[in-house]
Amino acid sequence: MQEKSGSLIEWVIPFCFILCAGWLVWHLPAFTLDWVPPDASQVDNLRGLHHRNDVTPGMAGPFGGEADWVDYLALIGLPIFLLIGVRTVRRAPMEFESWRAADRAAVFIGRVTMMLVVALTTVMMYEVVLRYVFEAPTLWANELSLWIAGFIFLCAGLYAMQQRSHIRIFLLYDVCPRWLQRTFDCISTFLIVLFAFFLIYGGYGEAFDKLHRWETFGTAFDPPIPATLKPAVLIIIALVAVQAVVNLISDWNAEPVIHTAADDIDEDELERLRASVGSEGTSDLDVTRGAIQGNQVERD
Repeated sequence: MQEKSGSLIEWVIPFCFILCAGWLVWHLPAFTLDWVPPDASQVDNLRGLHHRNDVTPGMAGPFGGEADWVDYLALIGLPIFLLIGVRTVRRAPMEFESWRAADRAAVFIGRVTMMLVVALTTVMMYEVVLRYVFEAPTLWANELSLWIAGFIFLCAGLYAMQQRSHIRIFLLYDVCPRWLQRTFDCISTFLIVLFAFFLIYGGYGEAFDKLHRWETFGTAFDPPIPATLKPAVLIIIALVAVQAVVNLISDWNAEPVIHTAADDIDEDELERLRASVGSEGTSDLDVTRGAIQGNQVERD
């Protein structure tokens, strides 16, 4: 298993993936109009939304229709960058030591999520500067922040499942023998898969309708938050269920782990505290003991 090397490709590939995904999401009505056009009563509205938001208006496409060359390049580039990202992603030292194909995909999505956090922070800082320094707030920063944050929340859930960092209660689990722990793992995985199945079964129709008619947020910026996040919820929960099954298979023969309060202790932070405090329990910066006692000695 290769650990993360910090090479440039591990930054470039997630960035290119985000560019392709963002372009496709923003221009998805073009593909809807070309491939699965809605009812005649909604075609004009959808075409109007696409023409209003089209970044490359007037550009012809390889097959005619609404989708242009850049749209198709983004469509082709998305799976290519996904495959490259899955193959080139490296495990960081603190990450869980499981490295199946599904694990690599989840970790790559985690890297994409980390870059989305940077994008979210950049948008928020840009809005703060414009609002409070130049007194010229934007019409799009708030909704764009909500939009990006929604994808971050969903994708982070998949990464948390792969890292086994979701909330678990081990009080009963740790005292049981390994065969019973495996039974608990099977039950919890079954419940996750069952929840995902019924969520997708019950929400597919609504998600498809929102996506097909390109439901927007209804603000001045009017981003398609309902049209994109509702299907994304179903896609991510399906991936979470798949990852739960992969975790069950990967951990089946693993040695039992006893969880204690020491699991939450950061050893690096403790070393820094010991270095700052000193071997005798105090340091020059300890104003409650060392400095006060020193002043008292001088007065005496």
